[in-house]
Amino acid sequence: MNEEKRHHARVKMRVPVEMRTPNENAIHAETTDLSLSGFYVEMLFTLEVGTRLDITLRLGDATIVAVGEVVTCDRTVGNGIRFTRILPEDKAELERFLQAAAAQSQ
Repeated sequence: MNEEKRHHARVKMRVPVEMRTPNENAIHAETTDLSLSGFYVEMLFTLEVGTRLDITLRLGDATIVAVGEVVTCDRTVGNGIRFTRILPEDKAELERFLQAAAAQSQ
């Protein structure tokens, strides 16, 4: 039986994201799902598990900045990203955004 490893529910949504690798390569994409603990992004050229990233999410008028790491890699499909550091006020903004999105979809 598969045990759920996620700490927070994922919301299917496309949000613009910029990810910067340690060598400063910028990757512009959109999330396919988003949660308080991370997101999934579809990418043809995937990143290796363990890659550290500086992340900027655009949530409507708000910009969230975080540090994360690649935790899953589906070759030529996408990556799962976990937030490893996020300021409390950015996490609160993300939580408000996710709650509003969830309420809108009901």
